[in-house]
Amino acid sequence: MPNVVIVGAQWGDEGKGKIVDLLTGHFDVVARYQGGHNAGHTVIIQGKKYVLHLIPSGILHPKKSCVIGNGVVIDLQAMRTEIAELEAAGIECRGRLRVSNRAHIILPYHRSLETADEAQRGSNRIGTTNRGIGPAYEDKMGRRGLRIATLANPASLRRILEENLARSRAALDLESLYRETLALAGELEGYFADTAEYLNRAIDDGKSVLFEGAQGTLLDVDHGTYPFVTASNATAGGASTGTGVGPTRIDGVIGIVKAYTTRVGEGPFPTELTDAVGEGIRKRGQEYGASTGRPRRCGWFDAVVAGYARLINNLDTLVITKLDVLDELDEIKVCTGYRHRGERLGAFPPEIDVLEACEPEYKTVRGWKQKTAGIQHVDDLPAAAKVYLKLLSDLVQAEISVVSTGPDRTETIITSPRSKLHSWIGLAR
Repeated sequence: MPNVVIVGAQWGDEGKGKIVDLLTGHFDVVARYQGGHNAGHTVIIQGKKYVLHLIPSGILHPKKSCVIGNGVVIDLQAMRTEIAELEAAGIECRGRLRVSNRAHIILPYHRSLETADEAQRGSNRIGTTNRGIGPAYEDKMGRRGLRIATLANPASLRRILEENLARSRAALDLESLYRETLALAGELEGYFADTAEYLNRAIDDGKSVLFEGAQGTLLDVDHGTYPFVTASNATAGGASTGTGVGPTRIDGVIGIVKAYTTRVGEGPFPTELTDAVGEGIRKRGQEYGASTGRPRRCGWFDAVVAGYARLINNLDTLVITKLDVLDELDEIKVCTGYRHRGERLGAFPPEIDVLEACEPEYKTVRGWKQKTAGIQHVDDLPAAAKVYLKLLSDLVQAEISVVSTGPDRTETIITSPRSKLHSWIGLAR
């Protein structure tokens, strides 16, 4: 059975939640491998909206198993709240959700540290969510973090809390934090497990796994627009390190891109539109963060970014989301390359100063000026929309297997029965 990774191929917010939800029915297990509750995955099913921050969106499918891997950093309070909200909506998590006992925990002093760090940066701030994600990863890499497995050892828990409180200088009471953490651990202990063993055993038994990343390729801490990145590996390689499933057990990678480009927070954005066109895309696309509500910056599709993501992730196929948002435009631009100081660049630049100074080269195509929202068959798309999709495929050098024409699960086009995605779905349960 195939084991497949879904990654964002831009700066995140590409609509991975809907696509995970769409494909979950064909897989046995959905595993989240990095990030924290700063991610927001929105899924709409029969008009009902679900916003998930930590738990894989596969949980919305009854009888499917979900895993939060060791590469995720977990705020126990946020996890408890999300479970309660799901169960209030009639979605059972117990027995279906497993959380890695090797995952690191976000604590209140991590939020204090992140807020203080952002304030200290001033105009050079990163634009984080201030939810403690980065400092939790810093403690992990500094070998002073608190892992879920340690919750079973009260003496070690107290020592780690005491040492880190002293280091952070946060105005928190040790005894209160210790008691609150122990209480949360007691409430949630039924979810904790050795998920690496669970996932590998499931694959041994012939079950298929869909690996779900958060954020996007250009926010990857190694390969993204550093330092304006997240604190983890959002690219496909993170699926192995973040779950304990070896890379040779993964059969393919699906890249998700919007029909245009967005990003949240600070950092370079070569195709950003700061005019009425960009504002119109934001309004039609409802481009506001699912976790924070922050307005997203909007711009034209950037084939340099998407092509770089194809390279870094070795993407097998693309999913295009939010095509319908472009329905009203007379003409649409696509970035085909960058120029820096008059010279055309041959690759995506690693230097942030270079990227900020790049001038995008555009190809302009005519818009279709017809409604595509809700279309479910590729033959029903306007001719100009088909031309646009082919242009994106040619520039990125990857097939397009799915086009999303709206937020609901049903508003989706499977473009070809010969695509790799179709063959995987045919093989998966």
